[in-house]
Amino acid sequence: MAQRCELCGKGPQYGRAVSFSKKATPRRFMPNLANRRVLVNGKEQRLKVCAQCMRTLNKAEKGKFAASLTKSA
Repeated sequence: MAQRCELCGKGPQYGRAVSFSKKATPRRFMPNLANRRVLVNGKEQRLKVCAQCMRTLNKAEKGKFAASLTKSA
């Protein structure tokens, strides 16, 4: 299952976990995703959306935001 936001395309990032002894080991930073129903072009769709996009969708012009991002993505 892909861990990627369907609106903005945000996905996992890679970095290092550094312990108290300063030993660095590889790790993944996963996006905060949730399944949400979003109106896109007048139709309701289920999308996997990151927390940042959910905040933007809650703003006044949420329909325009979803429509514009799904066209480009």
